[in-house]
Amino acid sequence: MIGRAESSEERERMLEKHFALRDRTKRVALRVIKPCDSLPGTDAGRTISRQILRSGTSVAANYRAVGRARSQAEFVAKMGVVVEEADETVFWLELLAESDIVPEHRLGELTAEANELVAIFVMSQPNARRMSTKRSRKVVCSPDLPINRSPE
Repeated sequence: MIGRAESSEERERMLEKHFALRDRTKRVALRVIKPCDSLPGTDAGRTISRQILRSGTSVAANYRAVGRARSQAEFVAKMGVVVEEADETVFWLELLAESDIVPEHRLGELTAEANELVAIFVMSQPNARRMSTKRSRKVVCSPDLPINRSPE
């Protein structure tokens, strides 16, 4: 849904941001692969390896799909999946460090980058939802307004 910008300059800026984030998510996916291959062959090591490999690579794949969304609603839904997968990746990285399976200093930069991506994607969700609501004009109630509350 990148093509909904109001001016060509805005569209160009949005495309640049999208491609920059697409590259960042792909780099994180590539960086996740290496520690997965070096995790111990224990039950915990195998389980976490599969989980972090799945979520860490899924962020990049799903963010790539965001750029191909056919509607604003689909864009919002796909961004929701990206946020979930990115946050799950952070969880597994933290678990690896806190369980001492991998020393924290080896995961610090990767965890920081994954956290930064989560923050970026979370911040983009309200704006995408507002744009979706604005375009659909089917707003029943704003999520920011209290429902059935009497003034105090």
